[in-house]
Amino acid sequence: MGLLGHGILPDLNMRCGVVWLALVSGLTGQTLEDSAFRYYTELLKLDTSNPPGNETRVARYLKEVCEREGIAGELLGGQAERLNFVARLKGSGEGRPLLLMAHSDVVPVERARWTVEPFAAVVKDGYIWGRGAQDTKALLAAELAVFLELKRSGVRLKRDVIFLSESDEEAGSTGVQWLIANAWDKIDAEFAVNEGGFAQLTAEKKIVFNIQTAEKIPTRVKLVARGTAGHGSVPRVDNPVLHLAQALVKLSTAEQPIQLNATTREYFRAIAKLPEYGKLAAAIRQLENPRRANEARREIAPKFPMLAAMLATSVSATMLEAGVKVNIIPTVAEGTIVVRRLPTETREEVLARFAKIINDPAVEVVKLAGSEQEMPATEPSSRTSALYRAMEEVLGKEPDARAVLPTMSLGATDGSYLRAKGMGVYGVPVFATPTEERRAHGNDERMAVESFRRGVKLLQEVVRRVVE
Repeated sequence: MGLLGHGILPDLNMRCGVVWLALVSGLTGQTLEDSAFRYYTELLKLDTSNPPGNETRVARYLKEVCEREGIAGELLGGQAERLNFVARLKGSGEGRPLLLMAHSDVVPVERARWTVEPFAAVVKDGYIWGRGAQDTKALLAAELAVFLELKRSGVRLKRDVIFLSESDEEAGSTGVQWLIANAWDKIDAEFAVNEGGFAQLTAEKKIVFNIQTAEKIPTRVKLVARGTAGHGSVPRVDNPVLHLAQALVKLSTAEQPIQLNATTREYFRAIAKLPEYGKLAAAIRQLENPRRANEARREIAPKFPMLAAMLATSVSATMLEAGVKVNIIPTVAEGTIVVRRLPTETREEVLARFAKIINDPAVEVVKLAGSEQEMPATEPSSRTSALYRAMEEVLGKEPDARAVLPTMSLGATDGSYLRAKGMGVYGVPVFATPTEERRAHGNDERMAVESFRRGVKLLQEVVRRVVE
């Protein structure tokens, strides 16, 4: 619930909401960070595990909070329990709109592996714990607080500001894809603040702020090997299990082509100058040399596997299926592989290359069923936009900032659908989280309270520079 949902004058007329909220803030000394933290805890208590989602719980909560501030909002979507929420502050029209977006669904939990109740927003040891604490109800709460503060301040906006809580980002198509197809005018903007960026803490307690401007594309692929069934006592060269195993090894060990885009080229040039990468600086600089790039990657990968994964399409075997009985050679063996392709490559290019690497007529490389909604390949978002420059300036002035860099995330968001429509989408890195504390999708997901509060202020400053 919002401020008025805590038992204080619950029957106050909504028309007086803004005055009342300002009064409460003045009497209690409540700050922007206080408001954001309250929204954060309340959002974490709403179980929106996907599946099944039930994101309408969040959408209705946001609508209630916004309406108490005098802001009309809309519940939009094709499924009653999986609605998106959209609200808008009108500006003068000098610039095209800014979109503040975050998703309201979270991945399921293994409750037996959590040390706290995952939907209780437990605060202890300087952290707030809960599913979605990092992915991505922190950003949703921060954006809500900044959005409402713009309304309270009465500041003149030079562009509309749109607040979007989207559903089904973790698994399907009821969120951004539905909105693009059915309500594009509600979210159309020049650029968007989204998840995907990250603030990397160095050993010296300095921060490298990574603004996400591009992302690798998940591609669903299955290898299907076929052979002749027979008794397991007689080894066969056309055993599909062997063909599948050999194919997986070939794919997993093959060196995929290295391709740098505008984002990764700038990223690697910048990190080569940082002391954290000093021992590999020479190798990093060789990535732009086609004759030395693979050798350089082999040097980088053991120490920084995430950097190596940014250089090329990656392959990881995850699931196997074959046989009906231990002593029967099956006719079919199947393996599912996780493929994260570069945004500059098409799925068809990748599948054709895989087939060539495997080079086995007994093994077919196929699209996994249900992959029709695959994210589009797009060029990186511009680093000259007003939003990127605002992030660069605000984050670069932080006293513990080591660098502000554009980055391509290995994980995917819904940003690529919007980039494909011409919108600049940027993953904002305002919540500094040590590598060992990155627990998105993991057990005991949590965020340091001070990191959240600081992130709220940073986000507010970025938004102000873009809209005022």
